[in-house]
Amino acid sequence: MSLNSNWNNFLKEGLDEKTIFTYIQGLEEVISILRPRSLAEKRRVALAKQHLREVKRHARRMVNENTVLQEKLNILVESKDNE
Repeated sequence: MSLNSNWNNFLKEGLDEKTIFTYIQGLEEVISILRPRSLAEKRRVALAKQHLREVKRHARRMVNENTVLQEKLNILVESKDNE
């Protein structure tokens, strides 16, 4: 199994709703398959894993902020409709 075929299979799964977390999970799976052969490659893979953790953390934060803002918008729309 090659990295390209794994990635293509992931992209062709035909998920109805792809979220940022779906893409992050796919990247985590691809990175976990990598087998570095040198110390430099090991460091690159470790750095990619670290960056992916940061991306996941920021994505969760962004989704939470989006939810809060959506709720505030709904409250504003409801208060405007009641006037």
